[in-house]
Amino acid sequence: MKDAKQLFDDTALECSKLITQRYSTSFTLGIRTLCKKLHMPIYGIYGFVRYADEIVDTFHDKDKKSLLDNFREDTYKAINEGISMNPVLHAFQLIVNKYHIERELIDAFLNSMAMDLDFATYNDSKYKEYIYGSAEVVGLMCLRVFCEGNKKSYEHLKYAACKLGSAFQKVNFLRDLKSDYEDRGRVYFPGVDFKSFDSKTKSEIEMDIKQDFDEALIGINQLPKGAKLGVKIAYLYYLKLFYKIKSLPPEIITQRRIRIPNTRKFALLISTYFGFKVGWN
Repeated sequence: MKDAKQLFDDTALECSKLITQRYSTSFTLGIRTLCKKLHMPIYGIYGFVRYADEIVDTFHDKDKKSLLDNFREDTYKAINEGISMNPVLHAFQLIVNKYHIERELIDAFLNSMAMDLDFATYNDSKYKEYIYGSAEVVGLMCLRVFCEGNKKSYEHLKYAACKLGSAFQKVNFLRDLKSDYEDRGRVYFPGVDFKSFDSKTKSEIEMDIKQDFDEALIGINQLPKGAKLGVKIAYLYYLKLFYKIKSLPPEIITQRRIRIPNTRKFALLISTYFGFKVGWN
């Protein structure tokens, strides 16, 4: 029988698992193919990241700055005290403290969320800062879990983890070009005008994303065995989405959100899983 503290911890982590399942079928599929001991830590990270993002993107009738400031304060209080009555923050602090996730990574992530509140068209410097904080550091948090305290492995794989997060986020920006502009007034790519988005601009962005994918793959192939399959599936899912976007003219990208149907996600999962087992991947 579980003691009361273990029950509290497990329930908090289950909340983050539920958040992941409700918000992202693709990440849920990827997490399920990780080694079982990595499941709950990654759910704990995703739940935190998802809810911080919801503050920025969802609650338009609320004081978002105040909500985010409170969320930041509560996050660090949970980490410092090793407990929170907010199950998402309690789950996250468990993972931060167990795997020694640096405060710098958490700061960068929360700062990128704050950048969304005062959004203006980004120059190259702000764009890179936002990509790092909103995506690359999330990859680094996960890498801390995957490496399980192996500092040498973590340092060796940091660059590739950042490139993977960067590729994912830039694909998201292309996929959500229409909704980001129409619903939130955002165009993340520096110097890009939504109203004059053309083939040349799209091609330049896609070349940059492809380079990120190529550099990320080198690191994925060197991940610990327990993490490799799950990360590879996420990589292949986003690569498939990228090629779908790449095949479409710019006027389609500015008119609708591009998706991969769930049936194709499951097919990708199955083919990658069996390919991994027989040594194809």
